[in-house]
Amino acid sequence: MKKYHRYLPWIIVFMVFLATALSFLDRQILSVSIIKIKEDFPISDTDYGFINTGFLISYAIMFTVGGILIDRFGSRWGLAFSVGIWSLATSLHSIANSVFYFGVFRFFLGLGEGGAFPGAIRAVVEWVPKKKQALANGIAIGGSALGAVVAPPLCVYLMGITGWRGVFLITGIFGILWVIVWLLLSKKQRITKSPQRHVQRKTWSETGKGLMKVLKIKEVWVFVLVRFLLDPIFYFYMFWIPKYLSDARGVDIVKIGELFWIPFLALGFSNILGGYFSDRILKRTGSLNWARKLVMGIAAFLTLPALFVKYVPSEEWVIGIMVVVFFAHGLWITNYITAISDTFGKNITSTVVGFSGTAGALSAVLVNPLMGKIIANYSYDPMWVYSGLMYGVSFLLFLILMPKISLLRSIPEI
Repeated sequence: MKKYHRYLPWIIVFMVFLATALSFLDRQILSVSIIKIKEDFPISDTDYGFINTGFLISYAIMFTVGGILIDRFGSRWGLAFSVGIWSLATSLHSIANSVFYFGVFRFFLGLGEGGAFPGAIRAVVEWVPKKKQALANGIAIGGSALGAVVAPPLCVYLMGITGWRGVFLITGIFGILWVIVWLLLSKKQRITKSPQRHVQRKTWSETGKGLMKVLKIKEVWVFVLVRFLLDPIFYFYMFWIPKYLSDARGVDIVKIGELFWIPFLALGFSNILGGYFSDRILKRTGSLNWARKLVMGIAAFLTLPALFVKYVPSEEWVIGIMVVVFFAHGLWITNYITAISDTFGKNITSTVVGFSGTAGALSAVLVNPLMGKIIANYSYDPMWVYSGLMYGVSFLLFLILMPKISLLRSIPEI
């Protein structure tokens, strides 16, 4: 029994890994199954845009709201609620029979998934000692890459057996089963005790006052700014690279499917390695500042090859560069998120992760139409320049605005 309790924190981290994997799996099912869905319903490109906008809006809102609620009630119930809501929404896609219902169910999918990453980081803070939190964060958020890798082949396989409706139903059931196991495992004593009972006695008025105090903290806005500048790059990679390969390189859809999962695999490995190396540096130097910033600086340097995409001779070279920049992003995001928990502790980490995630999502909503106009009227070249330079610019801003990563002395409670 003692051995079980010794490994329980890492069992919890593995469960969070599965949750973030499910989040990316469930959000990608529609993009894979839409080809078959269009055979049953007349869904235009405009309709498809409307459906996805429903997800983006609720996802942006709930990144912040979910973070606040999880800081108030803890990761156990916060993640259970989030995964339960989005799994139910995923299952409901199986009965959709119009654009309107797809849009509604997509909206509820975003409501649930908005709490996934704030909840994941909160669980790490609650369960894992500080000296191992970077590695734990890397594993926790690394599940998203697994979900992105697994989604296309799994969906195609299940569609061949059950049709597109069955895919949504089965993957939704996966999430419900996860919730049951999570509630059973997470009721044990945490490594880092949660102030949950105390927080639950606070009124919503007091919570509002706490939020106003949070918004007055300069460091919060530093993290928000960095996410606002960089998130559109990763959305560009996710949404536009397949189209770039097709339009600019003449690659057929089968070849794109064979290649495009590889960068996501690199992302998953780097999420974990970024945490591992950061924790090793912390152990050697005793400095949170060095541990996080050194890895982030290396990551920023590794994004420079994006500048040379237009010059490489083949699609394999393009994918090779994408492997490097996805790897760099994994190093970056793990240490960026860990730096948030280093700075704000367990009281408001999920709230700040939520604020920054909402900023990134809103930035993507604003910038993606602009990307389309630039690409349509000029070329992809400006996007490669932005992608190759902005991590370095953001890192320099982070060094200037955040000269030292350390726990703030006075942190309000939500």
